[in-house]
Amino acid sequence: MADYIDGFAFPISRDRIAEYKRVAEQVAGIYLEHGAIEYQEYLGDDLNREGTSAFPALLSTAQGETVVFGWISYDSRETRDLVNRKIEADSRMATLVAPIMGPDNPVFEPSRMAFGGFRSLLPTGNDR
Repeated sequence: MADYIDGFAFPISRDRIAEYKRVAEQVAGIYLEHGAIEYQEYLGDDLNREGTSAFPALLSTAQGETVVFGWISYDSRETRDLVNRKIEADSRMATLVAPIMGPDNPVFEPSRMAFGGFRSLLPTGNDR
């Protein structure tokens, strides 16, 4: 059961999605290997709901960009902190992430990412 998640959203150029996906698939595997319960990422599809703040506006997306929204689930904040320490020490991460976040031609810019850790408020679902 997941009691803690890291959630994130960021804009990405539509023409770089395939490149990003190749790296994200490998990154997801590393997170799972180090103890995350689940790693999910989704592409924006229906992003403008009347009466709400739209993700594209909140993230200042430009023409030709969409939004990636995702989360990584953990059984606790303590596990999340441990997994993140392992991720930071894992040399594979630097090798994977450097090319897509490099200053010359980044696939996405971390400074435009919204990110945070969240504890469970309302556990629901068929597995509860």
